[in-house]
Amino acid sequence: MEEEITRHLEILGNILKELYHLLEIKKKEEEIVSLQFKMASASFWSNQKEANASVERLKNIKDDVDSWHSLKKRVDDLKELMALSQEEDKSVLEKECNNLAQEIDRFKLRVLMREKFDNCSAILEINSGAGGTEACDWVQMLFRMYMRWAESKKFEAKVINEVRGEEVGFKNITFLIEGKYAYGYLKSERGVHRLVRISPFDANKRRHTSFASVAVYPHIKDEISLDIRPEELKIETFRAAGHGGQHVNVTDSAVRITHLPTGIVVSCQNERSQYQNKQSALSVLKAKLYEFNQKKRQKELEKISGQKMRIEWGSQIRSYVLCPYLLVKDHRTNIENHNAWAVLDGEIDEFIIGFLKSNLK
Repeated sequence: MEEEITRHLEILGNILKELYHLLEIKKKEEEIVSLQFKMASASFWSNQKEANASVERLKNIKDDVDSWHSLKKRVDDLKELMALSQEEDKSVLEKECNNLAQEIDRFKLRVLMREKFDNCSAILEINSGAGGTEACDWVQMLFRMYMRWAESKKFEAKVINEVRGEEVGFKNITFLIEGKYAYGYLKSERGVHRLVRISPFDANKRRHTSFASVAVYPHIKDEISLDIRPEELKIETFRAAGHGGQHVNVTDSAVRITHLPTGIVVSCQNERSQYQNKQSALSVLKAKLYEFNQKKRQKELEKISGQKMRIEWGSQIRSYVLCPYLLVKDHRTNIENHNAWAVLDGEIDEFIIGFLKSNLK
């Protein structure tokens, strides 16, 4: 057992060495000193926007540096304890070593999420496909799945806009999941999700297939500059139809914004005031415009290179089969889980992490 634990600790130490370089820990340590010196200046808060960006940057890189050093210290401490421990203590050290390995594995996810805005909150939009009532119910099931996942991560979630189905569920629902790296995780969920089941709405108990598309955008706030001119926006107000407080169905508090050059339309009706709905709608519009520009740039690169680049958007990414057997399969990574009900209850980490790891290769 002693040799096995020692070998395991050496592997963990080597992983941390790799992460030291990949996360640029030394460079970040130097940047921390520079930012702290800058923040000590009397004029630091004269530009509020720049100051807030610096504070957020310091918080993020300090988190990386402190987490790395904490894990490194635990590996070193375990090595020392290993050298001093008696045989009866080995099982305790083995358990601690396994716990540490799981924490390092979670820390490695930061390397998988190095793209711009990966550390942002996420805006999700789920749209029903063909299938009427079936598809609307499927949207509600997916919405619940993501809400349960967010709850397990201690993330906050709120609905921005919803269009309810005629009988059940939603034709469309847009919601925000607030938490660090929420977008980095959930960007793997964009695409078409397919459900196969015995329909609870079919008196003949026949098997039905339903589709829903999931779009995921980073909640980018003021971190990028987008040229959105007021004259390019068509802003309409209307009476909210969903759940949202005492003003719903009383005042025209809901807001719909159309970006005329692109035709992108966003709506928000779940806030209490027209102003709040407008701000939320503008936030969603900014996220969609950023995604629109990214896709446009990608298409231009494809034309220049003369080859098709990998695009996951709009493709069928996952199937959820509830009849004649239980299976959830991700078609991009071939990861399967036969506990379909647990997946629909929010246990989607293996699919998310599998996708992130496959994209790193």
